[in-house]
This record gives sequence, structure tokens and C-alpha cells, in this order.
Amino acid sequence: MLKFDRYLLSEFVQATFATTLVLLMVAFGAVFADVLRDIAEGRVPAEMLLPQLGLLFLNWLPIILPLALMLGLMLAMGRLYRDSEMPVIQSIGIGPRRLLRPVLALVVPVVLVVAACSLWLAPWAGRVAKQMVNAASRNLLVSGLEAGRFTPIANGGVVFVGRISGDGTRFERVFIYRQKNDRLDVTTSNSGHLDIDEKGHRFLVLEDGFEVEGPRAGDGRDYRLMRYRRNEAQMPAASQRYDADDPRMLSTLQLLADPRRQAKAELHSRMAPPLLTLAFALLAIPLARSSPREGRLGRIVLGFLVYLVSTMLMLTGTTWLAKGKVAVAWGLWWLVIPLLVASVWMYMADGRVRRPRYRYRARATS
Repeated sequence: MLKFDRYLLSEFVQATFATTLVLLMVAFGAVFADVLRDIAEGRVPAEMLLPQLGLLFLNWLPIILPLALMLGLMLAMGRLYRDSEMPVIQSIGIGPRRLLRPVLALVVPVVLVVAACSLWLAPWAGRVAKQMVNAASRNLLVSGLEAGRFTPIANGGVVFVGRISGDGTRFERVFIYRQKNDRLDVTTSNSGHLDIDEKGHRFLVLEDGFEVEGPRAGDGRDYRLMRYRRNEAQMPAASQRYDADDPRMLSTLQLLADPRRQAKAELHSRMAPPLLTLAFALLAIPLARSSPREGRLGRIVLGFLVYLVSTMLMLTGTTWLAKGKVAVAWGLWWLVIPLLVASVWMYMADGRVRRPRYRYRARATS
């Protein structure tokens, strides 16, 4: 590789790497907040915080990397224009075709990483995350219950468990407080266990206890005391429930043979990110063209808007395809192909100097 190519490649890599780190930190904060919310609501076991963070983070890579690559290239090219390096480079006859070598040296590996994440890693991570939570929801120790701690339950209220067995299958000394409208309900039991129905709903099965129901406020005497042999209290539904028939849980090879519209929509949503990554990278070069005194913020905002609109169209097109509003044959090609053609044309036309047109006037002869 020539020294000129190495110089441009180093500029592109440094800017893209810095942008990627910033976007990854922002995405990590969003994923961390979502997982913490699910843990607080009892949908995800607390012991699975780190595995869930790692697996769910892979789903964000096909969204983060295209934007990081586009903004990184625009920042690098913007600096070259601001320091008057690009005008010098173009003055010696180096145009878009010559710049294609260092650009593709960075773009091709990133496109391959996005393709691997979108087609394989992200679906695999989604399956593993949901299988882990689905299996863990059958154990009291990892389903959100903890001895000596109040835990929220479905339809409002809290549950307190005094002791949980070592294998996590049974519990002792249970106190449940629930309220509905202007009534409250207090349930106690000496023992019980966790049960899960065929739909994945979790229930605390209480054995040989008491239930008291009465008004929340006032001096009313409308209280009822009931002794029961068996009672059930529904726990929060576990998120990330694994469904083997969900197209999002199928591998890409399985989606190719699945005739359902939802499966075709999921397939196109996985194929689009690497192609859009290539289009964004090629668009970044002409969009970054600026004069030495021109600010870079406007160009960066323009590039971000292009990315945002394209991503929203991809998500909307996937929904349309799944609902039958767009023919399967069209898929997401109506978005990907025009964007690729426009990006290639804008890249190749960037910096092209048109030959001046001379008008010759015929001399009048006397």
C-alpha cells in the first residue's frame, strides 16, 4: 500500500474508531437501562444482568456500525477539507476513483462485520437470551424472588418470601399485599411453590393459608376472612420468552425456506443493513465536501438525517412487508437499490471538473 493510501486510511480508521466508541457508550447506556428496568419489574432475573447485556448488545451493532462508519468518514474528510489538504490532493489529479482504494480498505471489513452481526450473530444472541430467561423463569431463585425482600407482582402489589429452598422450587412464610380500586387484599401462607402454565405465565401457588379482604380507607366493617387450601397469585410475565415459531428466533437459512410473510420481512430486515452500510459509506465522501471556512456541523447533521430517514424507511418497510402492504417480490429492494445507485453516482461525480464550453462566433467577412 502506498504512503498516500496509508495516510488516508489512518485518518479514516481513527475518526471511525472514535465515533464508534462514543456511539457504543450511548447504546450501552440504553441497553443497560432496559435490562435494569426488566430486572426491577421481575421480568429478567438479576443474576443474568451481564449475560443479557452482552447478548442484547449484539442486536445494536447492525444499527450502530453503519452510523459510526458514515460519521467517521465525514469527520475525517471534513478535517482534510478544513485544513486545505483535499484541494491540494485534487489539484494533482487525484479524484474519487483514486480515493476508492483507502475508502474500501475500511468499508469492506465493516460491511462484513455488519453482515455477520445482522445475518448470524444478532439472531443467535436473541435466541440465546430468550432461552436463558425462559429456562430461568422456572426457578424461584432466578425468577425475581429473593428471601427477605419485597418483590412486585402482576396487577399491583408486592410479595414477601421468608425462606426459599436450596433448589429454588419451594418457599415458606409468604406475605402478599394487593390492592384494586378501593379494596385491599392480604394473603399469607406457610408454604408454596412456583408454577408455569403452557403460555409461560408464572403463578405463586400458596398452600394452607389465610386471605383477608377489606376497604383501603375508612372505618368500614366490610372485611372478609377466608382460609384456603390452595391459592394462586400471578407473577410478572417473563420478558424475552422464547417462541420457536417466531421469525425473529429463526436462523437466516431457516427464513429462506419459510413461506410466511413475517419470515420474508425478517429476512429482508437482516439483508438490508450491510447494503445500507455500503451506501452510507459512499455517501459520506461527497456529503463531507466543504470549503475551508465552512463549519462541519451542518454536514454532520445532513449525514445523520440521511441515515435516520433511511433507517426509519427500513423499519417501516419491514412492517409493511409483514402486514402485506408491500409485495414480497419488492421486499426492501425499493429502498436499498435506489440508495446504492444514488450513493455510487454521487461518489463518482464528486470533484469532477467539467470542461468549459466555448462558444465560437463566426467572423463576418466583408
